[in-house]
Amino acid sequence: MRPLSDLPASVLSQVNVVLTDIDDTLTSEGQLHAEPYSALEQLAQAGFSVVPITGRPAGWCDMIARFWPVAGVVGENGAFYFSYDRQARKMRQRFFATDAERRENRRKLDALRDRILREVPGTGIASDQLYREADLAIDVCEDVDPLPQGEVDRVLALFKEAGAVAKLSSIHVNGWFGAYDKLSMTRVFATDVLGIDLDADKARFVFVGDSPNDGPMFSYFPNSCGVANVVDFEGGGTALPAYVASRRGGGGFVEIANRLLATRTIPEQRERVHG
Repeated sequence: MRPLSDLPASVLSQVNVVLTDIDDTLTSEGQLHAEPYSALEQLAQAGFSVVPITGRPAGWCDMIARFWPVAGVVGENGAFYFSYDRQARKMRQRFFATDAERRENRRKLDALRDRILREVPGTGIASDQLYREADLAIDVCEDVDPLPQGEVDRVLALFKEAGAVAKLSSIHVNGWFGAYDKLSMTRVFATDVLGIDLDADKARFVFVGDSPNDGPMFSYFPNSCGVANVVDFEGGGTALPAYVASRRGGGGFVEIANRLLATRTIPEQRERVHG
C-alpha cells in the first residue's frame, strides 16, 4: 500500500464515481460523524455519484438510499442494490437471488445459525439480523465481547463447511448462499443505474474500504483506497488497497474526499471538508 499522497491528481480528475464501505470507513467507533457525512454531500454536489457498498442489512439500505445524498446502495455484501428515484418517488430494487431461492437460503441459514451458536461459545447474532434479506450476520465484536481469533476462524469454517460464502468485516462474520460478492453486484449497479461498463471504465471509480470483506473491491479497482485502520489486516492473506489514508475511519474518508474535491474547478465545489 502506498500513501494517499502518491495518488496523482491527474488520475483523480478522471474519477466521477465514489464507492465506499460504511462501517469503520465512514464511521468511527460505531458512529457516523458530521464531517464524513458532509463529505458525502459535498461529493454529490460536486457531481460525483456516491454509492455505499456495505454488509449492512436491507432495512438499513432502504433508509440510506432514500435519505442519504447517494445514487444508490449495494447491501448485504452484494445480495442486492437499492436506488431511489427522487423525481419519480420510487425505490428501484434488484436482488441477486429469486424470491424462492432466498426462502430456501434462509431455511439453510437458520439451521447454520443454530449450529454456530451451539458450537462456538461467545458468538451472538448481529442486532441488525432482523432487517436482513439474504445473509446471516454473526457478531464478533459490535455488541458482544471481542471474539478470539481462533473462534472467529471457527465461525468462518462452519459457514464454508455448509457450502456458504463467508466474509469477515470489522464487526461481523457475514455468510450467505450464492455466487455473489460486493464486486459482482457493483458491476450490475454500474450498468443498470449509472449506465457504465465497469470493466471498461474502472478508472472512473474510487473505492474506499477498511477490512477483509472489501478484498474483491481492493484488488479490482486500480484506484482503491483504504482508511488507515486497513493496516490492522496486513499479513492476513486478504487483498489490500493500492493507497491508504493517514487517518482511521471517517477521518480517513474525509482525507480521500478532499483529494477528490480538489480536482473540481468550480470554486464552490472546491470547498474542503474540515475535520
